[in-house]
Amino acid sequence: MHYQLHFRSKASSFRFSCNRYICISYTSFYRNPDDISSPEALPAAPSSCQSHLVPSNNVKFSRNGQLSYKTRHSEHLEIDDVVLSNKKITSFIRSGDLDSAFRVFESVKVKSVITWNSILAGFSRKYGFLEEARQLFDKIPEPNVVSYNTMLACYWRNADIQAAKSFFDRMPVKDVATWNTMISGFSQTGLMGEAEEMFRVMPVRNEVTWNAMVAGYVESGELESALELFKEAPVKGVIARTAIVTGYMRSGNVEMAEKMFQEMEEKSMVTWNTMISGYIENGRAEDGMKLVKKMMGSGVKVNDSTLSSLLLGCSNLSALKLGKQVHQHVVKSPLYLDMTVGTSLISMYSKCGVLEDAWKLFCEMPRKDVVTWNAMISGYAQHGESKKALSLFDEMRRKGTKPDWITFVGVLSACNHAGLVNLGIQYFEQMQNNYGVKPKPDHYTCMVDLLGRAGKLNEAVDLIRKMQFKPHIALFGSLLGACRIHRNLEVAEFAAKNLLSLEPTNAAGYVQLANVYAAKNQWEGVSKVRKSMKENNVIKTPGYSWMEVGRVVHEFRSGDRLHPDLESIRMKLKDLEKKMKLAGYVPDLDSSLHDVAEEQKEQLLLWHSEKLAIAFGLMKLPPGMPIRIFKNLRVCGDCHQATKVISAIENREIIVRDTTRFHHFKNGTCSCGDYW
Repeated sequence: MHYQLHFRSKASSFRFSCNRYICISYTSFYRNPDDISSPEALPAAPSSCQSHLVPSNNVKFSRNGQLSYKTRHSEHLEIDDVVLSNKKITSFIRSGDLDSAFRVFESVKVKSVITWNSILAGFSRKYGFLEEARQLFDKIPEPNVVSYNTMLACYWRNADIQAAKSFFDRMPVKDVATWNTMISGFSQTGLMGEAEEMFRVMPVRNEVTWNAMVAGYVESGELESALELFKEAPVKGVIARTAIVTGYMRSGNVEMAEKMFQEMEEKSMVTWNTMISGYIENGRAEDGMKLVKKMMGSGVKVNDSTLSSLLLGCSNLSALKLGKQVHQHVVKSPLYLDMTVGTSLISMYSKCGVLEDAWKLFCEMPRKDVVTWNAMISGYAQHGESKKALSLFDEMRRKGTKPDWITFVGVLSACNHAGLVNLGIQYFEQMQNNYGVKPKPDHYTCMVDLLGRAGKLNEAVDLIRKMQFKPHIALFGSLLGACRIHRNLEVAEFAAKNLLSLEPTNAAGYVQLANVYAAKNQWEGVSKVRKSMKENNVIKTPGYSWMEVGRVVHEFRSGDRLHPDLESIRMKLKDLEKKMKLAGYVPDLDSSLHDVAEEQKEQLLLWHSEKLAIAFGLMKLPPGMPIRIFKNLRVCGDCHQATKVISAIENREIIVRDTTRFHHFKNGTCSCGDYW
């Protein structure tokens, strides 16, 4: 639904057009005192009207450009109407109902500068309305500093940096909010040199100024500069301290972040969420979850950001039970219909291996944005449900949601996991030609993996050489993995050489190359790789698996000697080994890199971490309950074959998530079709 809005005078007339859906879904630009404009840009509804009431019709201009007004008597009669109208406009804009604000504004016969500033703020907050805001600003009879600041913020909101600079230079009057708007604009666009230059010359600074600079340095990755300025700041408030916590977390210095957090007498919701997400991003999901409980215990209510971080922690730890508890909390809260939280739940269920619950949630969501579609498409792709992923992608386009670059990562992954080479190439080309999405490293990694695993190693190498940017580690890692499958030593050595030149201590590169040598029984090559690892102080990442039983996450390492139930686990494995061999299982000795006797190789393979986890699951979980296992490395060929056999002889569904995808083992088969 569209509506037209007209402003007319004898001098000129113009019109605005606004899409109703867009207008009612915008978010406030002035969320807190640190936003890049003066809070005055959305003035509080006044108790009395300011001067300069301007009639919206039949405005007369004298030769010197000054407005001539109606009689004093009629002006006084209209003051009450102006005050009421301003209150309505302000209230509608603050609640996000911009179209209603437009209707009130259009109906106002006499407009004060507050009336104009209020509706201008509504335009300024919404990206894409720069031209409309500019036309509206030009119609304000006597703009004040708030008018100018609001228009200045609009230029920054629409990323028109040059126009913002030019407008700033032309402004007849400036206050501290004007300078803060420029500093925040430069900071948020990474132009810290220009922000610092303006910071040094501005006549008066306030706390907002210091906050903008400190946060800007943090966002630009200049933590040392942020810390130096933070020390200089006369007032060190919650916003600046939270920015420093963010900087510490991003640099991996969790201890200093904790110290700053503990020293803060006042903590905002953003502060708590920064610590929680920082723990998650630094691989300390358990600490993040503990902090959520502490936060709730202190009386602070969680919001969508808190729950999204918590659900990400559940995903990383594969803590399904805790994820379900979070879901139950969401159902009972006002956040039940929140799109961000709903999308996080979909992602959590997908990553915890419960795809059916993810799909159920997806279907129940009343509104879906591109992130929601991406979560479900990626979930299907990761579980090897390629047809469903691609079908959902088609549905997404039919319903008018434009795919972004992340969508195509999911689509190409779906093609990759199913070996759909030609279709993958077709989508890769469509992405660029039909949707204008420039390929990113993740897209090239998918394509190299797709071509490489299909045996098209030369085509994969050609694609890498044609890239317009420098190849990254993941590309050569994917190529190296494909070489292991097809035992192509020449391309493997090329991939390993390039990978290790980028990161000499990358253990996976050495291991993958050693795998290729071992597959071709070239043990001298394996020895050279191990020698090189030793010389470069490279430590191989140990393989481990984990699973949740009750509320406890159990971890297993290959050749484990620490688990309290190890003796009974090994007895269970020995029993399983006998049954497996009777069912036709033959150990895949190529999966062992050790140049030892076959019997010893079999023993080493039997004690791989996922086999230990499966045995434990069979012992501890009730019959019929799926066993869900998560692994830090790719599933080896022997464990893949063994798990298929175990799923048949034990009549148990076994779900394994490795570093690349999910494997659903059932009745002796795997969802990957032995293509992984």
